[in-house]
Amino acid sequence: MVRFATGRHKAIAKALTLLLPGAPYADIEAIRFEASQRRMADLPPSIAVWLTTLAHVRHQHTEYDALMDEGYDRDAARFFVLDDVNEVLTTWRATRLLDADESE
Repeated sequence: MVRFATGRHKAIAKALTLLLPGAPYADIEAIRFEASQRRMADLPPSIAVWLTTLAHVRHQHTEYDALMDEGYDRDAARFFVLDDVNEVLTTWRATRLLDADESE
């Protein structure tokens, strides 16, 4: 089956390339998949990619879920993994980092 890229898919791919030029392929594909979901359709592609990237990094590359399991609330857990998220983004040569005051 041949799958043709829509304008939205192309915009998501471009946003991923601009935001995360050094991210591993497996992470890029997971982020691309989530950013393409219907629940993200009302957001501009760059915002969908950014929010999906943050969620992916938080859940796959930090202790966020363990903190939540230990009883920390969402905001506290996010505070404690902020530096870890930015470390991953820096490793991936991201063109944007998460600001402590940024609301998602």
